[in-house]
Amino acid sequence: MKRSWGLLLLISILCVSDADARTRKQNTRSRAAAPKVIDIAAVNDPNAAKAASDAGILRAQILLDRANFSPGEIDGKPGDNFTRAISGFQEARSLPTTGNLDDATWEALNTDSAAAVVPYRLTEADVAGPFTEVPKDMIEQSKLSALGFSSAEEAVGEQFHVSPSVLKRLNPTAQLTAGQEIQVPNVLTGPMTVKASKIVVTKSGTVRALDAAGKILAQYPASSGSEHDPLPIGMWKITGVAKNPPFHYNPELFWDAEPNHSKAKIAPGPNNPVGVVWIDLTKDHYGIHGTPEPARVGHTQSHGCIRLTNWDAMELAGMVKPGLPAELKE
Repeated sequence: MKRSWGLLLLISILCVSDADARTRKQNTRSRAAAPKVIDIAAVNDPNAAKAASDAGILRAQILLDRANFSPGEIDGKPGDNFTRAISGFQEARSLPTTGNLDDATWEALNTDSAAAVVPYRLTEADVAGPFTEVPKDMIEQSKLSALGFSSAEEAVGEQFHVSPSVLKRLNPTAQLTAGQEIQVPNVLTGPMTVKASKIVVTKSGTVRALDAAGKILAQYPASSGSEHDPLPIGMWKITGVAKNPPFHYNPELFWDAEPNHSKAKIAPGPNNPVGVVWIDLTKDHYGIHGTPEPARVGHTQSHGCIRLTNWDAMELAGMVKPGLPAELKE
């Protein structure tokens, strides 16, 4: 029976991140100590980057993002998401799948000769806001007319797939105001023009878009399921895509909901519990979606659904269509 897409948006969906994951990232980051300045020249120099751990990791993360093997939020740090991105890139390039930045992997990454960090002049739209601090409580969130960004740092960070802390390290003295030139990761490569023939989601934390021959077109880190709401292993299909959707909160579907909570509708926006896009699956209440907490993708559990960064979820949404198979596997 064909399901109504309008009805899908009216049902509550098991996908909001855990209570801790709903904390606003900018609150803790704003209290951090003064960050170490990044040597941009070293990041842009393949030889210098290879010899310096900090510059090397940042350069590799940016080049992996440009190659459609997302490390998630670009943070300049080693970690599971970074290792998965390297492994996926190596597999796609028929290299030994070590998950390490070995010489062969560096050589393959550096075939992309574009600068990893580039200047960008901020526009009015980039920093216009309005910016609103979003509360953790779901009922309090439902009282807001929109769940936009909380700060210019958060907005510009998401635009360039980078953590606000790394953005600050790239621009230690810059003010994020219209007309200001800043240094940013060179990740705005344009929309994906290829279409996927299949989506594969692994319990270990990756989402892959494959072509008809099984070649990896793109790979993204993901939070997928938890002990309370495990990933529903099996073959499913995509039924549709909703961009900038509202979230219909039903506390009965959340094991950790506050006992005094009632159903509520939460307005759209990048800090909405499902972020800027919802890719619906034939499994009731399940989908692939964005998140208000990109730094936590791949590091924390979800309430059953498949959580990507907003930019990765939006890119994936452009590669899929209704009826596309989605395999969820161990």
